[in-house]
Amino acid sequence: MILEVKNLQVSYNNHVAIDKINFKINQGEYVCFVGENGSGKSTLIKNIMGLKKENKGEVNLNISRDEVSYLEQGDLKKIDFPATAKEIIMTGVQKHNKLPFYTKQDKEKIKKVVAELKIEEIVHRRIGDLSGGQKQRVLLARALIREPKLIILDEPATGLDAKITRELYKILNKLNKEQNVTIIMATHDLDELKAIKPRIICLAKTIKYDGNFENWKGNLE
Repeated sequence: MILEVKNLQVSYNNHVAIDKINFKINQGEYVCFVGENGSGKSTLIKNIMGLKKENKGEVNLNISRDEVSYLEQGDLKKIDFPATAKEIIMTGVQKHNKLPFYTKQDKEKIKKVVAELKIEEIVHRRIGDLSGGQKQRVLLARALIREPKLIILDEPATGLDAKITRELYKILNKLNKEQNVTIIMATHDLDELKAIKPRIICLAKTIKYDGNFENWKGNLE
């Protein structure tokens, strides 16, 4: 078991964001959190990542934080700083509390991940000059270069067109199937899930459904 959430409750400003959340996730699972806006998907992910503190309950992550990669929700258009795509990707191998020093092994990793994501032509370009789809591939490369056991994504297809979205999901599915990487993802892209058939956890502040894709009715509430 890679993750266990027990009786999790999170409130702020007298508002209950999530309540009585219980589930376990094993290594190699592909799990999608679905639900309407405000259903608690992002709050749950932030608690798993330790970015928000639970009011009640427990979040037990049974691997090192260094073995987890996180792609947070955000507007890709706002990613515009004076760094190249390669420099962004290489930050993924930095360890906590250590100076940025890259080994020969790290440099081999970037060659591998750049080839896997087919972004050789953009690695030396400034991140702000890239399209939304290119930026998302760079951020995914930064996540993959860590060789994580777990990847957590919060609405990763926001702002991407349908073609880029399909390519992104194809990459994630390949990682899950071929490398046994555990995927946890909050998403609205229900049509794309038909090909993946992940485990569905449907949220509406609490869990309304937890099971396989085939038995899920497709309702968000």
